[in-house]
Amino acid sequence: MEQEKETNDSKGLVKSSAVVGGMTFISRISGFLRDVVFANIFGASAHTDAFFISFKIPNFFRRLFAEGALIQAFVPILNDIKENDRDNLKRFISYMQGNLALILILIVTLGIIFSETVINIFAPGFGSGDDRLEVASAMLKITFPYLFFISLTALSAGILNTHNRFFLPAITPVILNLSLILSAFYLTGFFENSIIALAYGVFFAGVLQYLIQLPALSRLNVLVFPRINFNFHGVNRVLKLMLPAALGSAVVQLNLVIDSIVASFLAVGSISWLYYSDRLVEFPLAILGIAIATVALPTLSKKFSQGNIEDYKKTLYRALRIVMILSIPAMAGLIVLAEQLLFTLFKYGSFDSYDVNMSALSLLAYSVGLPAFILMKVLLTGFFSRQDTKTPVKFGIIAISFNITFNSIVVLLYFKNAFEGAHAFLALATSLSAWLQVILLSNRLKREEILDRKLVYDSNVLKSLFSSILMYIAIAIVYDAIGDFSEKSFYLRGLYLFILIGTGVIVYFSIMKLAKVSVKDIFYGNN
Repeated sequence: MEQEKETNDSKGLVKSSAVVGGMTFISRISGFLRDVVFANIFGASAHTDAFFISFKIPNFFRRLFAEGALIQAFVPILNDIKENDRDNLKRFISYMQGNLALILILIVTLGIIFSETVINIFAPGFGSGDDRLEVASAMLKITFPYLFFISLTALSAGILNTHNRFFLPAITPVILNLSLILSAFYLTGFFENSIIALAYGVFFAGVLQYLIQLPALSRLNVLVFPRINFNFHGVNRVLKLMLPAALGSAVVQLNLVIDSIVASFLAVGSISWLYYSDRLVEFPLAILGIAIATVALPTLSKKFSQGNIEDYKKTLYRALRIVMILSIPAMAGLIVLAEQLLFTLFKYGSFDSYDVNMSALSLLAYSVGLPAFILMKVLLTGFFSRQDTKTPVKFGIIAISFNITFNSIVVLLYFKNAFEGAHAFLALATSLSAWLQVILLSNRLKREEILDRKLVYDSNVLKSLFSSILMYIAIAIVYDAIGDFSEKSFYLRGLYLFILIGTGVIVYFSIMKLAKVSVKDIFYGNN
C-alpha cells in the first residue's frame, strides 16, 4: 500500500510537471522565434541594448516580487487556508488582489515618472557618447505598466496551480512572444525609431495575459472583486514572508541584473550578447527547473500543512533527483553546441559572426551553472513550502556578494586594459554564485534532516554524468565529420543542428540503458 502511494505521488508530480514542461517548451520555442526576429531585424546594437534594459527592468520586478516573492509566500498560505479555513478563501484572494493592485499602481507610477533615474540605476554606463539613455527611458515609460498586469497574472497563476490547474499559466507566456513578433513585423513602420514598437508589444502582451486568466478563475468560483485590507490574518502572513522570499528566490535574477549593470560599462553589444546566451540557458531551466518547482511548491506545501513529513521528504528528493539527472546532459549539450546553436538560431540580418562568437563565450560560462540554476529552483521549494523564507535570504546575500566582488574585479581589469570577451566573465560569476548558493541550501536541508540522502552520489546521477561525457564526445565527432555549417542556408543549418542534437539524445539514452537506467527509473526510481 505504501509503495503504491509513493508510485502515485511520483506519477502525479511527473504528470503535472510534464504538462508545465510541455507548455513551457511551446512557450520557449515561440520565444526563440521572437529572438530570431529580434536578431534579424535589430541585431546587437546600441538601441537593442536600450530595449533589453527597458524590458529587463519590469521583468526583473516581475520575477522578484510577483513570480518570486509573491508566489513563494502566497501559495503556501493559500494552500493552508484552502485546507483549514476554506470559508475565508475568497476573502483572502480578494484582499490579496486589491492590495497587490494598489501597490503596483504606486510602483508603476513612480517608475514612469522617474524612468530616466531607473535606467541610470540599472544601466549606469548608458549616456556616455550615445543615445541609449534617452531611448531606454522613453521605452521604459511604455514597458513599465507591463509589471502591473503580469503581476496580477502571476497571482492568478498561483491560485490556478493550487487548484492543480497548470496548463493555462504555463502556456500564457506565448502571448508575450507573439505580441513582440507581430510588433516587430507590423508596428515598426509607425515609429521614427523602429525599436519603440517592441515596447508597445510588451505593454499589449501584459494586458492580454491577465485577461485570459479571468475565465479560468471564474470556472473555479474564485473570481472575486479586488478589495483592500492589509489587516486580514492571511494577508499579514504573506506580507511577512514576501520580503525575505524576494531576496531568497531571486538571487539568479539579481545577479543577471548586476551583469547588465556592469555590462553597460563594457563594449557596446555586451548586454545583447548576455541576453541571447541567457535565453538559450533559460530553455532547459524553464522546462526542468521552473516546471518541476512550479508543481512541487503547492504539492510540498499541502504535505507540510497536513503534517505528512515523510512524504514531504520523499517528494523533495524525487524532484531533486529528476532535475539532477536531466540537467547534466543539458549542460553538456549547451557547451558542445554553443556556437552551432547561436549560428543556427540567430545569425541572420544584423546579427553577424562576431555577435555569435561573443554570445557563445557567455553561453559557455552560463552553461557551467545550468545544473545549479535548476537545482536552486527546486531546493528553494524545500524552504518556502515550510514558510521558511529567512534562510534563503542569508545564503542569497552571500551568493550576490560573491557575484558583485567577481564582477568588480572584471570591470576594474577592463578599465585598466580593455579586453575582448569581458562580458563572459560576468556570466561565469553568475554561474559560480549559483553553485555556491546550491551548496549552502542543500547543506542546510541536510542539517535539518529534510534532505537525508546524498544526491550527488546517487547511482543514477553518476551514470548520467558518465553518459553525458560520452554524449559530448559523440556530438564532437559527428560535428567534425559534418564540418563548419555556419555559412550554410537556414534549412541546412537547422538540419545539421537536428542531426547533432539527435545524436546526443540517442547516445545519452543508449548509454543510460546499457547502464540499466530506464526513463522509468529516472522519474519513478527508488527513493
